[in-house]
Amino acid sequence: MVFKRLLGSLGVGGPTVDTVLTTGAAAPGGPLSGQVHLKGGSADFDIDHIALELVARVEDERGEEEERFVAFERFTVGGGFRLAEGERLGVPFTVALPWETPLTELYGQSLGIVLGVRTEVSVAGAKDKGDLDRLAVGPLPVQEAILEAFGQLGFGFESADLEYGRIGGTGQRLPFYQEIELTPSPQYAHAVDEIEVTFLATAGGMEVVLEADRRGGLLSGGHDALTRFTVAHDSIHHQDWQALVDGWLRQLVEHRSAYAEGSAYGHGDPYAGHHAHHEDHHHDGGHRTGPGPGTAVAVGAAGLAVGVVGGMVAAEVVDEVGDFFEDDNDDEDGDG
Repeated sequence: MVFKRLLGSLGVGGPTVDTVLTTGAAAPGGPLSGQVHLKGGSADFDIDHIALELVARVEDERGEEEERFVAFERFTVGGGFRLAEGERLGVPFTVALPWETPLTELYGQSLGIVLGVRTEVSVAGAKDKGDLDRLAVGPLPVQEAILEAFGQLGFGFESADLEYGRIGGTGQRLPFYQEIELTPSPQYAHAVDEIEVTFLATAGGMEVVLEADRRGGLLSGGHDALTRFTVAHDSIHHQDWQALVDGWLRQLVEHRSAYAEGSAYGHGDPYAGHHAHHEDHHHDGGHRTGPGPGTAVAVGAAGLAVGVVGGMVAAEVVDEVGDFFEDDNDDEDGDG
């Protein structure tokens, strides 16, 4: 996506900025490339710096439920030069995305996650933040293998969202985490309502956090149980992922059962500290987090392309994300 914006802080005659990202989805920990095109205004201007800021639309449930943008990385890609009157100049850049950057798509299908890149240009001490440039991020090979294994086991994709906060006991670095919510296969439907998957990648490997939304019973209300596993990036070619994920699920269900017994006697969940807000929205029968009504994905029986993504993302997901960027750009252009 391309955006243009007059530097409103400089008024008419100031330079314009046109930032273009390289087409195609990036990957967590991978390079993000593009070019910032500058066009000089009606006079010479000193460009102090050009910075890129990665932002994400995140759900914040610490108080009243609300969505807000959170900046999670910043790069300086140029500056310290004079842009002559009417001069055209391109500033190429390649930066590395954080390893925990959320996924916005699977097999080319949108998950309804909003990530963007803002370009900040400082001219003669006046800073201007341009419009959001949409950022697409696809899965790492290990992430794709794990999600495909869920699909092969009969799980279906329900929704995905970004939650503000931290998961205790993990190496999480960003101020938010992504939850990919899956509907259970018939084999596990008696034990859980849904499984939430969170990936916390690093250069050396990845933590996989699985959370089970538990059905309420006579002795305990509906709570979440959580387990954590680690995998290496280089294990992609010599691992039976379906068997591995099935083993994880069995451990998760066992953890859930053990916690259910503990809850009946007043014992606490050792993971409850990081995630207490889940107790408020998973067992009420109606409210679920995610992109919103109408964004569920049509799912099939097996395989990621059929089971998790289903090959058909509801049009509302794509429209919602696309409309957001259009609205944001139109609003900011008007301000200039």
